[in-house]
Amino acid sequence: MARVLIKAATIITMDEALGDLAGADLLVDNDRIAAVGVQIEAGDAEIVDGRGRIVIPGLINAHMHTWQTALRGYASNWTLPEYFGKMHAGLATVFRPEDIHIATLVGALNQIDCGTTTLVDWCHNNPTPDHTDAAVSALSESGMRAAFFHGSPKPAPKPGQPHFSEVPHPRHEVERLLAGPFADSSGLMTLGLAILGPHYSNLDVARQDFALAREFGLVASMHQGGGAARTPEGWGILVADGLVGPGINIVHGNNLTDDELRRFVDLGVSFSVTPENELIQGHGFPITGRLRQLGAAPSLGVDLESVISGDMFAVARMALTTQRALDNSVARRARDGIPPTSTIVVREALRWATIEGARMLGLENRIGSLTPGKQADLVMLDATAMNLWPVHDPVSTVVMQAGPANVEAVMIAGAWKKRDGRMQLIDRQRKLDALAASGRRIIDDMNHINKAA
Repeated sequence: MARVLIKAATIITMDEALGDLAGADLLVDNDRIAAVGVQIEAGDAEIVDGRGRIVIPGLINAHMHTWQTALRGYASNWTLPEYFGKMHAGLATVFRPEDIHIATLVGALNQIDCGTTTLVDWCHNNPTPDHTDAAVSALSESGMRAAFFHGSPKPAPKPGQPHFSEVPHPRHEVERLLAGPFADSSGLMTLGLAILGPHYSNLDVARQDFALAREFGLVASMHQGGGAARTPEGWGILVADGLVGPGINIVHGNNLTDDELRRFVDLGVSFSVTPENELIQGHGFPITGRLRQLGAAPSLGVDLESVISGDMFAVARMALTTQRALDNSVARRARDGIPPTSTIVVREALRWATIEGARMLGLENRIGSLTPGKQADLVMLDATAMNLWPVHDPVSTVVMQAGPANVEAVMIAGAWKKRDGRMQLIDRQRKLDALAASGRRIIDDMNHINKAA
């Protein structure tokens, strides 16, 4: 890797000490940010003209089931119960390893194209090691910084088989992955566990899974909410057992009481919110505002491209808009009028989509802000575009106006993945054709099974 010097850009560092800089420079040395400031000299560096450009930390998509990329839009009219039945007990059961590979590859590449530099791939359709390996190899091939959260499938049990809620996370698979592709945790790929949690498993399984994650020092992420809990008393017991604390990540959590949220925040639990999908599928209102009242903040994720787009700009905007609407509604009822000021500034939404995602992963010392010494994960936006110009408040421009079409360049660990508005991509059409063929086959196979039933 060479040195790269971005000159005369507007730089939103998301580093509280550095702040935002106008007409500033950013120097990349190999895979790290070497300096941020004005009139940086680096005679041997590649010079990138940053005039009319906004540079931000790479976005962090903290929760996405990338294996569903080939089914884009197919589940957009489903409620959560329909999704469980038609996706997990249906379509998911006919996926082959090659389907997982192409979906994960194109899904990750699209995330880069849209300005995401870190993807939490919450993979819970991996009935065999081959399915798991297909996802991992696709993430590696994409060049994305990825946290692979290893999960487990959720089909309807066949006669004589236990329900998935009774099956502990497979220790042997965790050990295999840690000895193989995730042996070096200092690279682009890290491992986490996508466990069932007490909402979707019995108590014994929850205890084993929490303990497994702690034993190996891995983030344990779990869905919370979406129907009746398998173990309603589970959280209280897990807390009493001392198994709940930093490294535990709750996704959604819409059904949690204020007291439960307060307890989890006090224990250092992190939260990932997927606002657009939560609102569409019937989870309930996102917990963003309730976390803010407790001095906490969420990370943000897309969740499902089978339902919504993979656009993290839209996710951040939706998170902000939804919570402002909820806050405004409360204020209007209390005051019988329009609130005098906004309750959330746009910078918070950008924090949720950057540094808060890094905190959730325990990687805030490596990514999430444009801080010297951190990994050079950054996005350059063309602020002269018709939908962005003129720029009066750069953060507002990014959060409220920008979208994937404005992403001119993406760098991950000092390597350009997108330049001049184009992905550094080989065999683009072949990949897209393979994705389309995979989606058609999955749907056709499921239709044949349903007709034969």
